[in-house]
Amino acid sequence: MFRIYFCLFFFIGLSSFAQHSPKREFRAVWVATVNNIDWPSKPGLSTDEQKKEAIAILDLQAKNRMNAIIFQVRPAADAFYPSEIEPWSRYLSGTPGKSPFPFYDPLQFWIEETHQRNMEFHAWLNPFRVSQNAAEPLAASHIAFQHPDWIVSYGGKLYFDPGLAETRDFVVKVVTDIVSRYDVDAIHFDDYFYPYPLKEDFPDNNTFARNNRGFQTDQKADWRRNNVDVIIWKLSEAIKKTKPWVKFGISPFGVWRNKTDDPEGSETKGGTTNYDQLYADILKWQKNGWIDYCLPQIYWQIGHPSVDFMTLSKWWAAHAYNRAMYIGHAVYKLEASSVIPEWRDPNQLVRQIEAVRQIPPLGGSAFYSSSHFKRDLMGFENSLQEKLYKHPAIIPTMSWIDNQAPKTPIRFRKRGHKLKWNTGKDEPEMDKAVSFVIYLNPVGQRFNPENSENIFAITHEKMTVFKPNSRKLRRKYEVRISALNRLHNESEMSELKVIKL
Repeated sequence: MFRIYFCLFFFIGLSSFAQHSPKREFRAVWVATVNNIDWPSKPGLSTDEQKKEAIAILDLQAKNRMNAIIFQVRPAADAFYPSEIEPWSRYLSGTPGKSPFPFYDPLQFWIEETHQRNMEFHAWLNPFRVSQNAAEPLAASHIAFQHPDWIVSYGGKLYFDPGLAETRDFVVKVVTDIVSRYDVDAIHFDDYFYPYPLKEDFPDNNTFARNNRGFQTDQKADWRRNNVDVIIWKLSEAIKKTKPWVKFGISPFGVWRNKTDDPEGSETKGGTTNYDQLYADILKWQKNGWIDYCLPQIYWQIGHPSVDFMTLSKWWAAHAYNRAMYIGHAVYKLEASSVIPEWRDPNQLVRQIEAVRQIPPLGGSAFYSSSHFKRDLMGFENSLQEKLYKHPAIIPTMSWIDNQAPKTPIRFRKRGHKLKWNTGKDEPEMDKAVSFVIYLNPVGQRFNPENSENIFAITHEKMTVFKPNSRKLRRKYEVRISALNRLHNESEMSELKVIKL
């Protein structure tokens, strides 16, 4: 278990010059496993080496004060966990279908370690991708051998045919299995539904002829969109039926449609759009309440002539439809040698984060991807740790799922510099306390629970130990505790305790 010891000197220094930040904010990092982009660094590492790399990633992102990890558990019809439905991923061992040695469950390990650092775990899946390289062998147990008619080859890769009810139901089965067996906080899909188009058309003419469901020949694009609509609706129903508190999020390509093609579209000139090329009608899913959050990938700079970051951020904010809306940032583009001047400036991402905070109802940011935080980002990480993300942030609530706050912590006791508390009787799973907010403010100063500078820490433990100030002059502080449930609804404050530090 993580036992956190808090240093008051750090808190005072932090409060004195930190930029104001919201009390509630989504702060996430994608961890991509496809092609070993982020983890593991290469296939074939031992279990200990894989765990060591995972812990290094999580420790780094905890230091950056992230509060969510978006981890790719199923990059290509495979599994980073023991499954009776799909084979072990080749990106673990180098051999599809081969389990880790010594055996462990990578997904369970990542969930536990993520939660210990008080971050949410979002399980990221790709729905229809089967193989990144059609020439590479699949595991002998792969569903493709049982149902070769489900598989299509396109651009040297293999995909499930989205036009088949069987493939859609299969993906729902995979997701339901994960949600039922693992303590994930969310299911997350990215922008890959139908693949990005090539010169040749996606080979689904035969499927359309057999399964057009009344769509006419000139409505094939609408039929494809309907195929994706169906799987999103089915997933939404299955997730909430299995565990009502598990969120469902989509991270679409940054442009829904251009205004030249649709009056509701954005003032952009995107060459690709979700609606027209990927057949993903994100707005429909939000309007119908099928998803809980949208996280568009706005991977362009402020001032881009065709797809401006500010234009798109404001457009998505205006199309949230009472669901959570976050913004995806391209940390991978931040590079001293970039040919694009804006990406040679570390303040590009700083300005983007600051802009997101000024555009309601945008509720936070996510960064692609984790491995880039290990290289020189020209001071961007310092900006996160010392200014933008200096204080912890609580993840925004989702009242349409649950708005019931947990009970206030009780039996709040102080012994020296150690504080302990309890949560009383058990509550329903969705409403019980899973973490606690520790508030600290100097005696004599007005306490404002909405001021992020008063949040000393957020922890899963029911205790904390303060490390006293080493200087001779010490000061009295008011300490209060509140509880958060799975959906981050906050309880009333505990009784006040005074501690001298």
